Amino acid sequence: MSEVINVGLIGAGRIGRVHADNLVHHVPGANLVAVADIHMEAAEKIAADFQIPAALQDHRHLMDDKAVDAVVVCSSTDSHSEIVIDAAAVGKHVFCEKPIDHDLGRIDNVLAAVEKASVKLQVGFNRRFDPNFRRVRELVAAGDIGAPHILRITSRDPEPPPINYIKGSGGIFLDMAIHDFDMARFLIDNEVDEIFATGGVMVDPQIGEAGDIDTALTTLRFANGVLGTIDNSRKSVYGYDQRVEVFGSEGAVVVSNNTPDTATVSNARGVHSARPLFFFVERYMESYVEEMKAFVECVQQDIPSPVTGMDCRVSVVMGLAAKKSYGEHRPVYVSEVGASA
Repeated sequence: MSEVINVGLIGAGRIGRVHADNLVHHVPGANLVAVADIHMEAAEKIAADFQIPAALQDHRHLMDDKAVDAVVVCSSTDSHSEIVIDAAAVGKHVFCEKPIDHDLGRIDNVLAAVEKASVKLQVGFNRRFDPNFRRVRELVAAGDIGAPHILRITSRDPEPPPINYIKGSGGIFLDMAIHDFDMARFLIDNEVDEIFATGGVMVDPQIGEAGDIDTALTTLRFANGVLGTIDNSRKSVYGYDQRVEVFGSEGAVVVSNNTPDTATVSNARGVHSARPLFFFVERYMESYVEEMKAFVECVQQDIPSPVTGMDCRVSVVMGLAAKKSYGEHRPVYVSEVGASA
């Protein structure tokens, strides 16, 4: 593979714009040659903003272009599996936003296609590349807190997405908490055996009418005995709340929220500091850069992807197990939902 990787971007929405900016300005070795979106105006806007040579309405033109080495898939979730399979069939490496699909059968078809074609597939669980969370993993792995006993993850959005998005999202466990399921596996470096989830509609009745919940608490039991909790909310009035704690036999490690500044004002009205960074684009900007650097490097150097399709499959299985647990009001063994591919 040449030093420069020619990349085609599929999907010109919010996350597509983030990746376009990073590929053009912050990822050495990447050359963004085209952007495709079913909404031509969106593709043309990103192409103009970032001086990308080509704007396309049909992503299949990228598949036909032998000069394109890899594609970055940021389209709607229901299109991911088909696009990845198409790309693998013509020998193109793939970065795909999470999840590959909500259906395990279609995910397995993707994994088989990628393996057959011997192309790289990296899934966009960007939080693994956040320096704070990576440091937690390093400390836990090094034994600095002894044997881990308890994992706590808090993940709360500043505001809920549009109802139309909720209807096609797969639900809170497959859309929002899926990042936290992946983070749990990443931090403890072990698989989850059992899940119990509960929740309710506490933010917006329309979310309930759409068949979803907006507030959830999920407990995890890992194969090595570690206990985990994840709490999710679609609306945190003070900002994007992203915190982690791992408690162990010899100590604990905690990650607090990132803020625009660390100034604390003390006066007669109280003690005040800045609220957390507003949302995922602001909070995880550095991680989006680092994950794309890792993808380009794995293509250039022919090394394994740092976040595999199987990582995505496991997180989807966990999401399905949580959904089943919530629906049936009982703990669910992960093995009940999806055997290994």
